[in-house]
Amino acid sequence: MADPESTSDNKLRSILYMFLFLYLIWLCLSASLHYQELLAGIFFCLLLTIFLHRQYYSLGLPPLTIKRFVFFIIYLVVLFNEIVRANIDVAYRVIHPKMPIKPGIIVISTKLKQDIAKMILANSITLTPGTFTLDIIEDKFLVHWINVQTEDIEEATRIIGEKFEKYLRVIFE
Repeated sequence: MADPESTSDNKLRSILYMFLFLYLIWLCLSASLHYQELLAGIFFCLLLTIFLHRQYYSLGLPPLTIKRFVFFIIYLVVLFNEIVRANIDVAYRVIHPKMPIKPGIIVISTKLKQDIAKMILANSITLTPGTFTLDIIEDKFLVHWINVQTEDIEEATRIIGEKFEKYLRVIFE
């Protein structure tokens, strides 16, 4: 049985992290350290935190922690890097005179348990040019791939999904 104090302590800490995350976004977007903007940011971020923390928990998401936040930032960097690399690869295939493609549908697997984590993985795969997630069936993803390199599930999982999944596991589980 979970200790009620530790659960409320985790909730309080998670609420604090949500406020700090929102305030950090406020500071980045406002790009000002004028005291009026700092106070307005505190007010609005506190207001948003009060309204959003219930919705956050109703989604069944894990408590916010610094570790999850850091891994989320790293995940965004990895996602951006993969999108850029895939764009260059697809552009090469379009410009190349013989258009070297071998399109096909492959299956990859995941160890993610939460539906929202699977959805984010599917969207990450789709955002990467050259791949498109067609369907999610339990722990299997059907993916259209512009240049099929392997039909082996484990190898395809390693090439397409693992670069995102290792960060999503830390963030969501």
